[in-house]
Amino acid sequence: MALSLQQLLTRLSFRQMQVFQAVYQHKGYRKAAEYLGLTQPAVSSQMRHLENALEQPLFEYIGRQLYCTQAGERVASFIEAMFEQMSELQTELNLLKEELSGDLQLSVVSSAQSVVPYLLSSFLDEFPAVNVHIDVVNRAQALERLKLNIDDLVIMAMVPEGRSLSTLPFLDNQLIPVLPAQHPLNAQPVISAKQFFAEPMLIRENGSGTRYAVEHHCQQHRLQLKPIMEMSSNESIKHAVIAGLGVGILPKLSVMAELQTGILKTLELQDFPIRRSWCLVHPMGKYPSRVAQAFIDHVYERLEQIHAHFKNA
Repeated sequence: MALSLQQLLTRLSFRQMQVFQAVYQHKGYRKAAEYLGLTQPAVSSQMRHLENALEQPLFEYIGRQLYCTQAGERVASFIEAMFEQMSELQTELNLLKEELSGDLQLSVVSSAQSVVPYLLSSFLDEFPAVNVHIDVVNRAQALERLKLNIDDLVIMAMVPEGRSLSTLPFLDNQLIPVLPAQHPLNAQPVISAKQFFAEPMLIRENGSGTRYAVEHHCQQHRLQLKPIMEMSSNESIKHAVIAGLGVGILPKLSVMAELQTGILKTLELQDFPIRRSWCLVHPMGKYPSRVAQAFIDHVYERLEQIHAHFKNA
């Protein structure tokens, strides 16, 4: 027997729908739990309540892979449309108060972690009612999220050519050679890039924009890249270099404090630094939300201040 509207309204909750959307988008209970800050049993419990309320299975396991059922796909479309309308309602209500509010979903490549807080600080000073959500990813993950249109904006360098993407470059990302203060190369007056790359090299994982830039540079200049260790963050590489495990190539802004105190040193090498630009990126056909457009405008209007701030950092 079909449920009446009144029965559905008494059985459903927004929390159940939020949890369903997280499971649907992240394609798994564990990842949904991490995203929502819940335990996996709590997510499973919410899904059982929702399926009982709707009297339909929404997900099914085939082997170890989670799939959405036909009913689940219909529910996903409904919830997405409903949440979009609620977001629009929130924006319209705040417009009545002449206040910009809503969510800003950003994906940020790890090399830009030291830059984004500065951009957000001035933006949130101007628009304190905006809620910002940030996912820190590597370049490969950023490209996948762009493809799936998950975020309002992606902040990355090494934007691929040949894709329909709208980009706003806002700051140079200089990749520089770094080595520990006590390294013997520091005592030599002139060092070649070939000598530097012959040292034990610490490098980012496959999929990282920093690694992609270094590999591309080596191909262009016929340098041999033979890493002895891969690490999943620039911060890990920085501390490994300080500890004397090897040398590395890192964003200059991520090691400024260590260079100023002398814990790390850099070298004047031919064809260095490797220069790329961090950019705000979204698919060309995407219409940014009012909040996202306000952030884009905010960054564009402050390009000179951004450059000056980090030049003097």
